[in-house]
Amino acid sequence: METKLARISQLSKENPDMVFTSLGHLMNKEMLKSCHTQMDGTKAVGMDGITKEEYGRNPEENLNALVERLKRKSYKPKPARLVEIPKDNGKLRPLSIYCYEDKLVQEALRRILEAVFEPIFYDEMMGFRPNRGCHKAIRKLNIMLERKPTN
Repeated sequence: METKLARISQLSKENPDMVFTSLGHLMNKEMLKSCHTQMDGTKAVGMDGITKEEYGRNPEENLNALVERLKRKSYKPKPARLVEIPKDNGKLRPLSIYCYEDKLVQEALRRILEAVFEPIFYDEMMGFRPNRGCHKAIRKLNIMLERKPTN
């Protein structure tokens, strides 16, 4: 699976205007099994109460059923559990906690989309990207302001 994603990433980098029309086949049992293996089992559970450990008791059957629903286009994400987390200022911030199976599908989609788009993003684009974030953006901005004239 990693080879296919690496190839897609390479094609995207070499041909930034390329349109990928058929990536659904990548959402297969191998991909979902890889996502399951690498998923953090300590995260909070969703509305269905199923943990990684419980899902992993019968992974073949669970993953086969999930792949079948994805192929038939009958997969429907379950409602997220909403939890409110206190902020420093005393207010509450809503946090959606998804079911384990939904997290698997989200992770698989993230991997596929990242393979397509990561190679064509500008280095200056920092939001929601691997090894980047607001702290790196601020550091980069500080470096630019120190080295280049601003007027």
